[in-house]
Amino acid sequence: MLPEFRLESYFARWEFAARHHLTASDAQTLSLTELLDLADDDGRKRWESLTLGYSETYGLPALREAVADTYDTVEPEDVLCFAGAEEGLYLAMTTLLDADDHVVVVTPNYQAAETIPLSVCEVTGVALRADEDWALDVDEVEAALRPTTRMVSVNFPNNPTGAVPDAATWTRLVRLCEERGVLLFSDEVYRGLDRAPALPQAADLSPTALSLNVMSKAYGLPGLRIGWIACKDRALLARLERAKHYTSICNAAPSEVLALIALRARDRVLGRNRRIVEENVPLFDAFFARFPDLFEWAPPKGGCVAYPRYLGADGVEAMCADLVEQEGVLLLPARIFASALTPTPTDRFRVGVGRLGPGEALDLWADWLERRR
Repeated sequence: MLPEFRLESYFARWEFAARHHLTASDAQTLSLTELLDLADDDGRKRWESLTLGYSETYGLPALREAVADTYDTVEPEDVLCFAGAEEGLYLAMTTLLDADDHVVVVTPNYQAAETIPLSVCEVTGVALRADEDWALDVDEVEAALRPTTRMVSVNFPNNPTGAVPDAATWTRLVRLCEERGVLLFSDEVYRGLDRAPALPQAADLSPTALSLNVMSKAYGLPGLRIGWIACKDRALLARLERAKHYTSICNAAPSEVLALIALRARDRVLGRNRRIVEENVPLFDAFFARFPDLFEWAPPKGGCVAYPRYLGADGVEAMCADLVEQEGVLLLPARIFASALTPTPTDRFRVGVGRLGPGEALDLWADWLERRR
């Protein structure tokens, strides 16, 4: 049985009750009207003539083509769509792994990245190095490999830290997995919100790697519930497609058309969201600069979440709990990202920098901190 999903349980209590969601992991969303205004003639026609029947399990062909266009070497036949990234992650781990397999997972992480494989087989964690700007040590990954290792699972840009490895480290990891015959499962849901040149996607670099992505994070369209896995191993994709018959069967047709519209307009959608992040980061810089005795802060290298350290004597868990209860400002404390695989920092919290207008929440937080001094 899978354990409680700590993040979702915490959000169930606070995500829609708190007045200020300052820990959001997605970029600012669009209204339906705004999204439809971006549609080309074909997208508009598809939307207006849409019928609400079943759709293809692999995904709308035009959508798979639009997804493939976001890669350098991926073809539409290398894409399988899912009802969000979570379904893709779940089915990949439960379909491709057996009880006698072994998996290596990078920490800290999105909880499902470790709890789902742990429900199937043995898992070893490799921690990003917090004291080295959350660096990935490929030597540690290599040392963790076993003859039974079936998969290495990573997430870059990373949630919750915003970490992105350098290109040489990334290429070395991809090559290591390919040489050892290990599947690289690469969660790339924040790609497109890069604050430096983006890393090549895993599916472009290796014929066996799996690239997971979704409309939820960088595109800011989580309500669509459209994700995908890109992989050039089409026999592997066929296994996942058959497994999908037991879950969502197919995606919602309206969501597929809206995702198609957004992907065809991706330069405008992602450009807008990158601008929001770039405009917000100086606001967070200024906030944390006011309280150098309380926080250690660095903006994300990629994505729209960061993982500052809290230095206050009350501890990060109390700070986050008191802040949301007293001021309605929601943050995610370190326990949400605790790992069963490796030690993880207990003095961190996640903030989101991808939503419009964080100034009011930052002001409330600052006033609250000043009153507590």
